[in-house]
Amino acid sequence: MHQGIALRVAYLVVRNESEAEDVTQDGFVKAYRSLGRFHEGSPFRPWLLKIIRNEALNRVRGNRRRQGLAVRASNDPVSGGAAPSPETEVISDDQSRRLLTLVEALPERYRSVVLHRYLLDLSEQETAEVLGVPVGTVKSRSHRALERLRRSLDAEEKTT
Repeated sequence: MHQGIALRVAYLVVRNESEAEDVTQDGFVKAYRSLGRFHEGSPFRPWLLKIIRNEALNRVRGNRRRQGLAVRASNDPVSGGAAPSPETEVISDDQSRRLLTLVEALPERYRSVVLHRYLLDLSEQETAEVLGVPVGTVKSRSHRALERLRRSLDAEEKTT
């Protein structure tokens, strides 16, 4: 039930598909072993995703790997089930790459909030719990990150 989002969380941190699969498996094992420490009545998904994220961060620190971000920004079905035109696909792919490059250039504190809120589609509360920060911090970092992205996009458009 939580495997897909757990894998995406791990991937956002380790930036390698096979490494993310290993991290996710290890994270699920750690979560299973830690079920006795789970507070009944608390939301399970943020608790699990925090374990996965911490496992991924530990893996990155241990391996000292830093690879480029390669995340699919969207898999939205086309309206009416029609296939998009080749032109639309090229433009969409180009826009996604440009946006991901700008997101990757953000400082880590902003990038992690953007990735969790908008690419993983977590709520502010879930993002706060996964990142271990207050909800207000998620809100302010989201606002600042989006402002930086807007300025970067505006600057990019002016130069082209």
